[in-house]
This record gives sequence, structure tokens and C-alpha cells, in this order.
Amino acid sequence: MRIDFDATDPVSDFVTVPKGTYLCRVAEVRTGTTRAGDERWALRLVVAEGQHVGKQAAWDSLVFSPRGRKRVRLVLQALGLPATGKVDIEPGDLEGRSALVEVRPSEYEATDGQIVRRNEVPYDGYRSGDDPVADQPPATGGDIPF
Repeated sequence: MRIDFDATDPVSDFVTVPKGTYLCRVAEVRTGTTRAGDERWALRLVVAEGQHVGKQAAWDSLVFSPRGRKRVRLVLQALGLPATGKVDIEPGDLEGRSALVEVRPSEYEATDGQIVRRNEVPYDGYRSGDDPVADQPPATGGDIPF
């Protein structure tokens, strides 16, 4: 067996679950700031039930800026937290909470030329865990009802 340990794989693949909607639990919240100086919370989302239980679905971020406020509200509502009026919330308030989360693969080229693949959550990819529409396969051309 000959192995070249100096060779690098041009793709780093961090996609651990296929595209779909999963009941996910917020396993961890890491706090930080954006380059613009706005507070950002990174959420580690782990699949809470089904075939992929325990696998990391994605990392997602909440940005507490005027522009990001609408999405923060959507995510907090899906997690069952207050999202109207003045709300005091801490990162730990999100940990352990669940919601239905849509994930899809995405890729980008890193500064070193490496292709990085990972799952992302679309802007409106959160729904309450009480929503009855989960893990349904997407409609295909023949299934479109019009």
C-alpha cells in the first residue's frame, strides 16, 4: 500500500444527513460577533428522531441586527420561545429546544482553494415541532397538483 500523506483532498465534505426536514434539537449555542460588530449566536442542530437521530444536521446562525431581527423572531417562535415585544433571552434558553428544520447541502470555495460542503438552513427553514408536515419527500414533476 502506498499512501501520499502530502496529497490533499480538494473537497471537505461535512454533509452528514441528506436534504430534508428533520426534528432537530439545539445541542449547543456559541456566541460571537459578526464582522460588522453585531451579536451572533451559532446554533448546532442535531437530529432528534428518525433514521438519522443523533447526527449533526447543520450549524446555523442568528444575527441580532436590525436586518436579522425578522429571522431571529421566526426561529424563536419555532423553538417555542417568546418573540413579540421586549424579550430578554440568553443562549442557554435555546439549548435543548426542538423545531422542524429544513437542511440542504451547500458548497463554497475556501480561501485556500478547497471546496467545502456542508448543510445549510434556508432563511425560512424553521417550523414549530408541532407542525404536522415533516419528513415528507419533495414533490416530483408528476406529483405537482396543477
